[in-house]
Amino acid sequence: MSHDPIATHLESSLAALQRAIRDNALLEVARAIARAMIAALRSGNKILIIGNGGSAADAQHIAAEIVGRYRHDRSAWAAIALTTDTSALTSIANDYGFEQIFARQVEGLGRRGDVLLALSTSGKSPNILAALRIARERELVTAGFTGGNGGNLRALCDHLLVAPADDTPVIQQIHLAVAHGICDEIEQAMMRKPSGI
Repeated sequence: MSHDPIATHLESSLAALQRAIRDNALLEVARAIARAMIAALRSGNKILIIGNGGSAADAQHIAAEIVGRYRHDRSAWAAIALTTDTSALTSIANDYGFEQIFARQVEGLGRRGDVLLALSTSGKSPNILAALRIARERELVTAGFTGGNGGNLRALCDHLLVAPADDTPVIQQIHLAVAHGICDEIEQAMMRKPSGI
């Protein structure tokens, strides 16, 4: 490892990405999340995405790739980052507490068959866990991206992707790299004509 912080970080990131590439369970979970999202979008449902801090930014990034475009010009698909409405976030935090900022939005916007993608590097964020509980009650498909040992997300996610890292920035980089792969899978599948037509 280099003593240069930039090179050291790149080396750590590369090592974690190489572990992820060799992790068949991780790849299968990523494929399962892609399949769940494709099924939801084909059924006219939507994808809701949540996260705190850097994961909030990643939620917005992922939603933008799905609604706008990833690699190809095509129809827009329904994805919403629940991290962007400052009026909703601040009023819910003020009236109900920060723990409820995503749960209230999932309760209001989520429908059976939608997918909730929850990003939490620790797997312990109370507002993420509260949203996943509501999503389960409302029969949304629940997917999580986390790191370490998975934290408390394991019990609340139908599909849980655990990045093979303990360092928050590296976990987030794996999350975004996997999310880009999922966006590619979604785009290819949704643009493909159904067989028999």
